Amino acid sequence: MFRRAEEHSLLSALLDGCCAEGNSALVLVEGAVGCGKSEFLETAAEEAERRGALVLRAAGTPAERGHPLAVLGQLTADAPAGALPPPSAPGTAERVGSMRAFAAAVRELSTSVPVVICVDDLHHVDELSIRYLLHLARGTRRSRVLLVLAGSAHDRGADPLLRTELLRLAHFVPLRLTRLGPEAVRAMLPDATDSEAAAEAESGAAAGAVAEADRLYEATGGNPLLLRALLQDPQARPGEAYAQAVLACLHRCGPATDELAAAIAVLDDLATPAHLARLSGATEAAADRALEALAAAGLLAPTGRRGLRHPAARAAVLDRLDPAGRAALHREAALLARASGAPDTAVAGQLLAARHTGEEWALPVLRSAADQHLAQGRPDRAEALLRLAHGACADDALRAEVGIRLAAVAGRTDPAAAEHHLAAPLAAAGAGLLGPAALGPLARTLAAQGRIDESVEVLERLAAADVRPGSGRGEDPLDGLSAFPRWAVSARAGAPADAPAAPPARLPRTAVHPAALWALPVEPEESTAARSAELFLRGATLAEGTVEPVAQALRTLLHLDGAGRALPWCEEFAHRAALREAAGWQAVFGGLLAEARLRLGDLAGAAETAAEVLSAAPAPGGGVLLGAVAATRVRALLAMGRLEEAGAVLARPVPAGAARSVHGLAHLRARGHHALATSRFHAALGDFLDIGRHMKRWGLDRPRVLPWRTDAAEALLRLGEAHQAERFLADQLTTRDAADPWVRGTTLRLRASLREPKERQAMLSRAVDELQRSGDRYELARAMADFGQVLREVGEPARAAMVERRAWHLAGECGAEALCERILPGHTGEGAAAVDTADAPDAGLVASLSESERRVALLAVHGDTNREIARKLYITVSTVEQHLTRVYRKLNIPGRQGLPVDLHPGVPEPA
Repeated sequence: MFRRAEEHSLLSALLDGCCAEGNSALVLVEGAVGCGKSEFLETAAEEAERRGALVLRAAGTPAERGHPLAVLGQLTADAPAGALPPPSAPGTAERVGSMRAFAAAVRELSTSVPVVICVDDLHHVDELSIRYLLHLARGTRRSRVLLVLAGSAHDRGADPLLRTELLRLAHFVPLRLTRLGPEAVRAMLPDATDSEAAAEAESGAAAGAVAEADRLYEATGGNPLLLRALLQDPQARPGEAYAQAVLACLHRCGPATDELAAAIAVLDDLATPAHLARLSGATEAAADRALEALAAAGLLAPTGRRGLRHPAARAAVLDRLDPAGRAALHREAALLARASGAPDTAVAGQLLAARHTGEEWALPVLRSAADQHLAQGRPDRAEALLRLAHGACADDALRAEVGIRLAAVAGRTDPAAAEHHLAAPLAAAGAGLLGPAALGPLARTLAAQGRIDESVEVLERLAAADVRPGSGRGEDPLDGLSAFPRWAVSARAGAPADAPAAPPARLPRTAVHPAALWALPVEPEESTAARSAELFLRGATLAEGTVEPVAQALRTLLHLDGAGRALPWCEEFAHRAALREAAGWQAVFGGLLAEARLRLGDLAGAAETAAEVLSAAPAPGGGVLLGAVAATRVRALLAMGRLEEAGAVLARPVPAGAARSVHGLAHLRARGHHALATSRFHAALGDFLDIGRHMKRWGLDRPRVLPWRTDAAEALLRLGEAHQAERFLADQLTTRDAADPWVRGTTLRLRASLREPKERQAMLSRAVDELQRSGDRYELARAMADFGQVLREVGEPARAAMVERRAWHLAGECGAEALCERILPGHTGEGAAAVDTADAPDAGLVASLSESERRVALLAVHGDTNREIARKLYITVSTVEQHLTRVYRKLNIPGRQGLPVDLHPGVPEPA
């Protein structure tokens, strides 16, 4: 008996008094179900036998409760043969004589040996046996006889006045077994010996042990039976043993408790006595008594809550109900909740459990409850309610409205499902079945998913309806998508004046073009937009209404201020989405994180991040958003030279019409890059030109985001169309993004291939400078590889070797094995480390360089001459020579060829 020291001491005293001193006693052990009454009785019997007493055992059962003298017969059978007379009660006079004979026989038996009589489950003992036991208690007060009776504190059995009669006996000892407290629960843990507890305290693990004990107490209420069962389940988490113990406790609480427990489990927080009586068919008084017994056993939730204590206990009760009966109970509970004015969330929960929508008020309640669950941070619950409502809609327009809302909610966990939910509303809109109240939210949700063309089509229908969207005050249908400042103010998302114009969309007067939600800021806001984006992100929280604005801010930071600045923010919000188990939000922010890593040249990191996002998605095979994430992985794998893997990822199914979305363009670009890598140059060119047409039509033609012109130029060069390639490259250098280091560097690298060696050398030198500033190590490695090649062509093998070593090292850092092989054939794999580290200066020596020395050395590693370094850093050639001399001396190297190829700038390069 754990933590029953006081009770055990009392038992020992009574046994000693009976066995050694000849004192009699009658002990009534009471307690709730599972609190250890039977265990206490067995302990009493074992202790008595150790003291040499004769122990007679019996137990009442519901089956024998109606059989007179059934328990007394058990005691007689347990005694030595012939020691006790067989009980009989043919009539009142004879019965009294039989009782006296039985008591006399026990007294006679006690003269030779102490007698301890243990009777369990007194509340199930037949009435006549109880009369015999009472007579025995009165007639053995001066004998060595100890009666130990155990029964329920809440079920008085066949004789409700028994306890009153026992109180009249001078030698009566009442004993109440209660549930264990938190400290006693801690003592029952397997590793809770005193020495171990001390060791835990010394090691700092005591707090964890206390927390574990609190968790066990919360699940069991200190009920010893439930606690033992819980400790048998794996990792002490409620499982099969716990569930069976709960059911056993409920069954032993009385015949009416099973029905009442089912009602409690169904009603849960609504489990008032009145509701329980109505649902179970019992009277309120009976319900009150049963609740009292369940509370005493620790099966009910603590004060302040209703229902069963633990969700696993509730599940155990519900799981044993037949499905039809369970649904009927939930349906009745929904009606009760509605009639009593319960919150919509409570009513909707019952409707969901019953899968019932037959009431005229069901759909409004389900939709209202879904909104409340969303506001309270329970999107899964909201989605389940909306799914039920959606399936119950008989009206096409109403079903479309619910489907639109469902799509917005499902975007948190399943982006592919969110896109699928809009299929029916789109069809209804196309058939003219939707009014302005549904068209506005539909356009907004489509725009948030990047489905620009479909959103425009819906807005055109809204304009054709000649009804102002919203509440009649002229609100923008796309309002609510961006709490972050919206910079694009025209329907063409701020396209340059010379961009080819598509036929203007007939949008509502108050609406911006859906593409504006995906546009980068334009002058004059562009210079401050990145700072505004970062300021917004510092205070942003992740919730249903902030995902699109946060993503918009991250895109702005990524493309205007560089991937290095955006990377930690992408990591932060991807982490927040993962903590919320929001796979849809993970796809949004994880996709941006993969893109940022790819833009920095971290090919392996980009591929791995994209793979993690795809594996976390519930439906990895579909959806335009997941297709964009897959596209990032494809481009990373292609750059790493893993063509077969890239092809396998590219084979993922893509939704029809994906190219009409922003995310579909990412798929087109990845497919085009794969076609380039597999020598299908015409196919690649077609994909890149398609991208350009869409971006121009939407007013989103920004090379910082998607440089389709350099992609097309590369395909044209492979096809031998040098003149056409030059046209595309020259055009890119006239766009508003031409000054961006990444755009300019990648464009100059390709354009240099169209020039003679000397001009190519100068152009590639500028490309290297620009790409160094951009932070893209992979594109820098490509430019340096080309630069090393042209240096050889112009007769500068020493500079070429140094540049190629640096290019090879960068490519290796990026994981671009194919590029490494192109730069230094035969030096990939195990031989790479030897080339990379041969004669490399000690890292401590490199750290001793000043910022100025490091900048000069870095440009020297890039292959610049002293004069070129002087020009770029605005210093004299003499100063460059002095810096390099100090660098050689500090690093203990003979000259430029010994400069470390893994040298990085200590501070950002000057603009």
